Amino acid sequence: MTRIATGLAVVPYVLLAVSAALALLTGDVSGDQRFAVLGLSALAGGWVLWMVTLHPSWMANGKVAGLYIAGLVAFAAALGLLSAWFAGFFAFTGYIHSWHLLRGRWRIAGVAATAAAAVTGYFGGLPGPDPAVISSYVLVIVAIVILVVLFSLFGDMTANQSVRLAEANAKLEETMRENAGLQAQLLLQAREAGATDERQRMAREIHDTLAQGLAGIITQVQAAARAKHDPAEWQRHLDNAARLARDSLAEARRSVHAVGPWELESARLPEALAEVAKRWEGIHGVRTEFATTGLARPLHPEVEVTLLRVAQEALANVGKHAGAARVGVTVSYMDDVVTLDVRDDGAGFNPGIHSGGFGMTSMRQRVTRLAGSLEIESEPGGGTAVSATVPAQELR
Repeated sequence: MTRIATGLAVVPYVLLAVSAALALLTGDVSGDQRFAVLGLSALAGGWVLWMVTLHPSWMANGKVAGLYIAGLVAFAAALGLLSAWFAGFFAFTGYIHSWHLLRGRWRIAGVAATAAAAVTGYFGGLPGPDPAVISSYVLVIVAIVILVVLFSLFGDMTANQSVRLAEANAKLEETMRENAGLQAQLLLQAREAGATDERQRMAREIHDTLAQGLAGIITQVQAAARAKHDPAEWQRHLDNAARLARDSLAEARRSVHAVGPWELESARLPEALAEVAKRWEGIHGVRTEFATTGLARPLHPEVEVTLLRVAQEALANVGKHAGAARVGVTVSYMDDVVTLDVRDDGAGFNPGIHSGGFGMTSMRQRVTRLAGSLEIESEPGGGTAVSATVPAQELR
């Protein structure tokens, strides 16, 4: 609860500052609009400061909390119309505060209002009378609401599980006091190790499904907003956003129930990787080549899931950071090991300086759990190569 309270107090100001800085530094607003951005940003910050930071007890009153969310959405909408950066960053405050400060169905209403404000900012205003435009506008809002609600419910479930685990551990400790100290310590360590492993699994699955899906949807909506004068390109980006929303929702449900990726349901690893590469190429418009070397054979499901997730994360990083013109994905079957290589000719980076975010950590954790290794070779301007090698444990 302390972490949640700290997040509610700090996140709005961070997102507001980042949005304002990007809007002003990237030239997204004209000279006259700069004063409007600064003024509205100051008012929005003051609104959060007065209603939440200085008077947190007010949020216990449902009507006051609703009034606060309404004002927050209004500021998000006004700032989003000035610059899409506010729709992309500051609007997340509306999702977080709506879920934690409102109750019952009002939570979803707050999330929906925030999504509508953010999408309006991406579209540069309300949609015109064209039914296709209106349907696309509504579809994007619904997709965002579904993903935010599902993500929030998943977070609540994880928090509740942590509370129940803490309560169970407290009862276990009280019971085991009468037994030998060593036995109690061993049991407690075993439970903690299992809980830690499950939390890491859930964190990896959230990142590989919901987080990547939301990032992809935002990217496609931003691209659609930039291509609003090109109907074909605009529709292509919106279709991509809708497909990403459907895929992310399906993958999130599978992750909650610990079910493997759908790509591996009816196909082996090479076919699944080829499909992932083809879909990624269609969304990002970057030439992607896939190849298989060695004798392909059925592997243990955990091995195939690990390599598939590593490929998805590596391609997601290329789409977000590399600016590549060409990407190659290769899976190599050898006697004792199988290796996945993802190479691009993009901007590259210095691995010694940039250790990577959670996505890099997730890839490394997945590979290490199988006694494998993950190597990353890159240099500024020289592209990046990600290589994952795991034991070729065959399906029996």
